[in-house]
Amino acid sequence: MNPGMKTPASLKNKVAIVGVGESDIGHVPHMTGLGLNAQAAKRALDDAGLKVSDIDGVLTAYSFTEPYFMLGSVLCEYLGVTPRFNASMVVGGASPAIMLKHAAEAIASGQAETILVCAGENRATGQTRDATIATLMAVGHPYFEQPYGTSIPGFYAMIAQRHMHEYGTTREQLAHVAVNTRNHALLHPNAHMKKPSTLEQVLTAKPIADPLGMLDCCLISDAGGAFIVTSAERAADLKAKPVYLQGIGEFHTHEHLMCAPSLTEFGATESGRTAYEMAGLTPGDIDLAELYDCFTIVPILELEELGFCKPGEGGAFFEAGHARIGGKLPINTHGGMLSHAHAGAAGGLFGIVEAVRQLRGGLGPRQVENAEVALVHNEGGILSSHCTLILANEKG
Repeated sequence: MNPGMKTPASLKNKVAIVGVGESDIGHVPHMTGLGLNAQAAKRALDDAGLKVSDIDGVLTAYSFTEPYFMLGSVLCEYLGVTPRFNASMVVGGASPAIMLKHAAEAIASGQAETILVCAGENRATGQTRDATIATLMAVGHPYFEQPYGTSIPGFYAMIAQRHMHEYGTTREQLAHVAVNTRNHALLHPNAHMKKPSTLEQVLTAKPIADPLGMLDCCLISDAGGAFIVTSAERAADLKAKPVYLQGIGEFHTHEHLMCAPSLTEFGATESGRTAYEMAGLTPGDIDLAELYDCFTIVPILELEELGFCKPGEGGAFFEAGHARIGGKLPINTHGGMLSHAHAGAAGGLFGIVEAVRQLRGGLGPRQVENAEVALVHNEGGILSSHCTLILANEKG
């Protein structure tokens, strides 16, 4: 943390997640993006034993498929909610975790009591292939990056190449990330991907941006996800077992990759440090991790920056099988964005949903044994914006 930077006020044990839900996932052509959000919200409300009238705060993210400027207000209108706290946030894939932070701060300061957080869109069926490609290409600095044909996969490929150059990370280690998450997705009844994937299939998949192939890249799904946050006091009286926020940290280093201070060190170290300090925990206390995985290089970097292994050892961690359910640190137990679902900001939100479910228990073969503390990390942009959160099934 920068010298002189003030430590944020602690949110430990002040709020809990009391309901989670996800929409139908995959190709859902009969539903709009708003419809997917509404379905996920209804399922989260049912999970919590709450009604729409119990919600006095709504946070959502952004959409590439819905033509609304004030998406948060439109979603409230669609759901029939008249909240005293509402916003739509655009922090890329980091939006869900940062929305949880804003929700916790709002509840702690008395601005709202029970906040619905949701995100998602119909990216698979609500956008043409050409529009999707245009979205992937419309990134980068308009003067210094876009003129050279930049794309989102291309930027992450540059990061992967640099990590391979500096640390000896191999193409096979990247592929192990994809296989690990696919194996976990096969245990999830609502995952987008239903078929096994082998190391050979990942390595020989269609090239996208060297060294990344098709199966190193996240899905394009129709999907929506939601969770409900309330005070720890109120959570004790509700239907579902509460999962308590122990620590949360946010950090931003750049917007355009040309301005990033490094291609191997990003802001997860700082966001993680804040979350650990607030929770009073260390990486050794974490039972499972849900790490943002838009491309296979990303969870490798996050694993290192969040202190689970040394720089350069993330690839070997996955290769050794430590990230599987039953391993040293199960990672992306729902299948992540590589195999469960990715639809805008919903991708990272599903990591929060899965962490809550793991901490409640009862997931059968997908259940991490004795799961008590989970870490979730969301990142947005090209590893630009970071938010780390730590959840526990009991107050710490």
